[in-house]
Amino acid sequence: MTHPFRTTSQKVWHWLFEASLAIKGLLTGTEFAAGLGLLLVPNAMVARLVYWLTHYEIAEDPTDTMAAWTLRAIEQFPIGTQHFYALYLMAHGGLKLGIVILLWRRVMWAYPAGMAVLAGFVVYQVYEFVHSGSPFLLLLALFDLLMIVLIWQEFRALKAGPNTQSGT
Repeated sequence: MTHPFRTTSQKVWHWLFEASLAIKGLLTGTEFAAGLGLLLVPNAMVARLVYWLTHYEIAEDPTDTMAAWTLRAIEQFPIGTQHFYALYLMAHGGLKLGIVILLWRRVMWAYPAGMAVLAGFVVYQVYEFVHSGSPFLLLLALFDLLMIVLIWQEFRALKAGPNTQSGT
């Protein structure tokens, strides 16, 4: 909810904050659900699903690197590894989803905590990017950096309270 005392600039920052929370909530909720799915679905069923998803691409283009890599990875996907990924996705997604919910509820301590957690993820994502070169990790790090800026702006606006008329 935007407040009538906010300047136009503050309203834009607030809208961006709310939109980014919605996106982050959707992504982290999906991540948590994927982890739960990995925990509950038998290993053989996961392998069949991955095979079904990739075999058309491999039949169409036998040199498709991503599909071939995915198929090879699932062939070496023991139950212990499946449970590790399940718990990792649930913890990672659950932690971020919890922060999103606390921020939406405007719990004041969640703002600095959220910035700290996201900063930790950014460091990890950049570290992994340096080692793997995955542009997806870099994209995630940039989105998390944007989230940190938006959380900071929202935190400042909430701390300033309704008596301020200053812009950002």
